[in-house]
Amino acid sequence: MGNLIFWGAVFVLGLIAEIMTLQLVTIWFAVGAVGAFIAALMNLSFQWQLAIFVVVSVFLLLITRPLLAAIRVKHVTPTNADGTVGKTAVILEEVNESLGTGRARLNGVDWMAVSETGAILPPDAIVKVVRVEGAKLIVTPANEAS
Repeated sequence: MGNLIFWGAVFVLGLIAEIMTLQLVTIWFAVGAVGAFIAALMNLSFQWQLAIFVVVSVFLLLITRPLLAAIRVKHVTPTNADGTVGKTAVILEEVNESLGTGRARLNGVDWMAVSETGAILPPDAIVKVVRVEGAKLIVTPANEAS
């Protein structure tokens, strides 16, 4: 009787954890607990119950995980910031790290700008966006960009 309660509890806890996460992490263990519960009903030893639990859980994990990975959406929509890397911008305000100044315009939007190399960039200079860090464009002169 104790084993029935144990496997029933493992099943319920597995379901609760699965419902809370919705990540298909514990559902295999809940199903494995059902197999062990059935083995307990058949009066098999606890070692057999545990073996059935492990075999069923691992089998379901190995079979279903690759299928779910294939179904799962893999397309990641890039953010606006991701779309700015590699584009050219125009310096509006001198980029000078020691003065803490620098603004650039990219696609009609004004951004804070920082030189990747620390070079001072004058107004109206054409720069290439190397990366975006928060609300700052990290830029390099367009003629030096590779």
